[in-house]
Amino acid sequence: MTLTDPTTGTQPGTVLDGPALWSAQAHIPSVLGRQLVIERGEGSYVFTTDGQRLFDGTAGLWHANVGHSHPEIAKAAHDQMLRLETYHVFQRYANDRAIELSERLAQISPIDRPKVVLNSGGSDAIDVACKLARRHWQREGRGSKQIILSREHSYHGLHAYGTSIAGLDFNREGFGTDSLVPETARVSFDDIAAVEAQIEQIGADNIAAIFTEPIQGTGGVNPPAPGYLEGLQRLCREHDILLVVDEVITGFGRTGEWFAAQRYELEADMVTFAKGVTSGYAPLGGVLVAPRIWEPFYVDSPDTPIFRHGATYAGHATAAAVAIANLDIIERDGLVPRVAELELVLRRELEALQQRQEAVVDVRVAGFLGGISLDERVVNDRVLDHALELGVITRSLRGNTLQLSPPFIVSDAEVVDFVAAIEQAITKEASR
Repeated sequence: MTLTDPTTGTQPGTVLDGPALWSAQAHIPSVLGRQLVIERGEGSYVFTTDGQRLFDGTAGLWHANVGHSHPEIAKAAHDQMLRLETYHVFQRYANDRAIELSERLAQISPIDRPKVVLNSGGSDAIDVACKLARRHWQREGRGSKQIILSREHSYHGLHAYGTSIAGLDFNREGFGTDSLVPETARVSFDDIAAVEAQIEQIGADNIAAIFTEPIQGTGGVNPPAPGYLEGLQRLCREHDILLVVDEVITGFGRTGEWFAAQRYELEADMVTFAKGVTSGYAPLGGVLVAPRIWEPFYVDSPDTPIFRHGATYAGHATAAAVAIANLDIIERDGLVPRVAELELVLRRELEALQQRQEAVVDVRVAGFLGGISLDERVVNDRVLDHALELGVITRSLRGNTLQLSPPFIVSDAEVVDFVAAIEQAITKEASR
């Protein structure tokens, strides 16, 4: 007797078909026929094609900071496209919006006097930063410094370099080698003494840079252990290793400061950014680069080297106009200090949740980022489904963790209701 899969209605081994779109990061047989198709958004809510109204408790993929469908940002894109959709920024050419945005970013940057490399997103930014770290040491005549270190449980996108330095092992599996780019290694995510021992083992003369998220996102919403980031910075300075801070999630207000590097008093050599710079209204990312790195490429000499980077849409004029409008809204509406207030509300609600629920083994909050770790006997994917039935979106992360990162525009009451809905979903699943 051949059993039929109750989810798909097919026999095991059947090749399934479905929409032409290949969903990202998905076990396809598990999602076919179950996709939620979002057709519009309004503030902190999104709406599906079958009429569901859902509270966007993850701000999309950590990015919808000013909420969905903001008319000012839409108008900025419309007006820019009618004037100039874009023009590239290669060699002698630039466009006024890319220049304006770069100057704006330099003003709020945690790095003093930075240069700004613009591109199309966070994964692009990581690739550029990895290449620039290695290019820096080659130009310095220290060619052995090639290895890029990153932390266990880290996530840095899924381009070739991001895949290679990922601290989530499953993102590196199945490509025929442990790392697409071989000169990479992972270090402890919370034990600075272990990191120091690993540097000694590898040899500082072989290490180009250490990449770190100040708060790990996809790895489970992990705030830094006390003293860890300070220790990482110290080790970089002592061993002449570049410190690269990945602020793709945390940048532009998510931690109650413009950048988490400011919250944790980090002096980075490079900072990568994306997501919150446009609140997701256009694909844009980039790297803030410290003078130590950029100045040798700006020396007035025919022997000055070229950093071979650039992409067609780097400095895209419409994306830059969208980013400028987004930053205007964040500043005008006081959303960065508002995040500091929302952090207190989220912390209070999650700590109370943990006290009430035996199924909750840990809660973590840093800025307006929260993680709820569930007992391993509770299937968090089913918790997600129960939460959707209650009208809220959360997301499953490493460590049986639920993600909470709503837009900055939510009310205190909406945070309370969001956590209450998650608690109902956990209770329903834990009682199965």
